[in-house]
Amino acid sequence: MHYVYILKCSDGSYYTGYTTDLSRRLKKHNEGRASRYTRGRLPVEYLYWEVASSKSEALKRELEIKKLKRPAKEMLIKNNCKPTINERI
Repeated sequence: MHYVYILKCSDGSYYTGYTTDLSRRLKKHNEGRASRYTRGRLPVEYLYWEVASSKSEALKRELEIKKLKRPAKEMLIKNNCKPTINERI
């Protein structure tokens, strides 16, 4: 399985990433071994994740989510669905 996820950091910021193992990745983030960005913003927690059919699809979706503004990310998290093109602006 391939996953795209959004974490909430201790400072309230969001981090988007890709993994094949959600529990292992969260553990690495909280140990400070997964990302330079999250290392200084511990602890982190999952707010959202979605399953992708391939690594390529997951990485493309990760980039789409990273390009979203915060309100669109919050809507994605709240509704647990993909935003429309208008919400990406």
